[in-house]
Amino acid sequence: MTVSITLKHKLAAVICAAVMAIATTGCGSEISGSLKKNDTSTASSQAQDESKAPDSSKPEEKPAESSQAPEESSGTEENKAEPSYKVSLLCVGDNLIHDNIYKEAEKMSGKKGEYNFDHAYKPIEDYIKGNDLAIINQETVVTSLVEPRTFPTFATPKANADKIKSLGFNAVSMCNNHILDQGDAALQDSIKYWRQLGLVQYGSYLDQADCDEIKTKEINGIKFAFVGYMEHTNGLSLPAGSKSTFIKLSEEEKVKAQIQKADKIADVVIVSCHYGTEISNELNDQQKTLTPKLVEWGADLIIGTQAHALSTSSYINKPDGTKAFVFYGLGNFLNTMYDKNSLIGLMGKLNVVKDKESGKISFENVKCIPVISHFEATSYDGDWTNCSIYPYAKYTDELFAKNYVRNDGFNRAYVESVLNKYVPKEFLSIE
Repeated sequence: MTVSITLKHKLAAVICAAVMAIATTGCGSEISGSLKKNDTSTASSQAQDESKAPDSSKPEEKPAESSQAPEESSGTEENKAEPSYKVSLLCVGDNLIHDNIYKEAEKMSGKKGEYNFDHAYKPIEDYIKGNDLAIINQETVVTSLVEPRTFPTFATPKANADKIKSLGFNAVSMCNNHILDQGDAALQDSIKYWRQLGLVQYGSYLDQADCDEIKTKEINGIKFAFVGYMEHTNGLSLPAGSKSTFIKLSEEEKVKAQIQKADKIADVVIVSCHYGTEISNELNDQQKTLTPKLVEWGADLIIGTQAHALSTSSYINKPDGTKAFVFYGLGNFLNTMYDKNSLIGLMGKLNVVKDKESGKISFENVKCIPVISHFEATSYDGDWTNCSIYPYAKYTDELFAKNYVRNDGFNRAYVESVLNKYVPKEFLSIE
């Protein structure tokens, strides 16, 4: 079994290299072998609809959440307390729901067509709850328009979104290569559902007017703006007449204009970027050249996803003398990719502090907290069980011994080597 899987990985690497030589955007795919349970894709077309027709389909039951999240007050009219001007922020990588995960969730529910994802996030839930702002990249569309589906075109039960909300996440990025996997209608359905749940949703939009309206949220006297961009959409494009829209990283003038607009209305501009080379911890040219531009245009915190492998993090000097911060790659959150590098992710955590007098923003107590995706199986084609996400600090030797990728070299020594090589010591926090 191990030999055949390794050969498939090598063949996939050769194919990917050939594709990169042809495609202008590079491989850009979730490649961890040609296996059906992995998240793989191909890069491609930049085509998208730029329709500016006003949207008339936003949910009426929560109009404020359909595009602009309500600003949070720090007290009642009768007793307004001075805001703390301090926000605890957590961000995580790709919530990538493979068939193994939703099939197990269906079994846990005890009823066909219903899903209980509690077990999948149980080991990590205490790390999410209690943060003022918690951001997740939703790699798959949540929709009830089609049955749940896995690689290569994902569709995830809405029960997963319900669970994400209950964990304490209150902002969701939808700027990634899988947003068009089930077409325009499913994309719209997913956007509306996240907003119906009350999360700040950004990165994909119902129409051009929605895209033009910067999403904001005020917490403890600090106003945040959220924007997001992807490298590609796996060769899929919006159909003619579609109102949905998004912005790709290659559209630099649009990216610049939106970030600058956000910078004028918020204290902190959060930019989610779906960039990086698949299954690689190293930064690529786009990450190296574009990231400083984002900071120059007004980005304060950059959250990188896409590679399904963690990368480094650093402060970057801003033109006004303050510092921005970038998590170049948080890797995966929950997933069942059969690749040892894809099982190691990060949770980014920091405190956002605003000086009451000057209004300047600083980031304090920055941490990169490692997490491990876990799953067990007796055979590749059988059921994969105990699909869940653990903090590395609680990932025991017994769990390593049960992880199905152990035969491919996934062990504590490997995890330590990746963390020590790619996560700066000043930020690495095993907790």
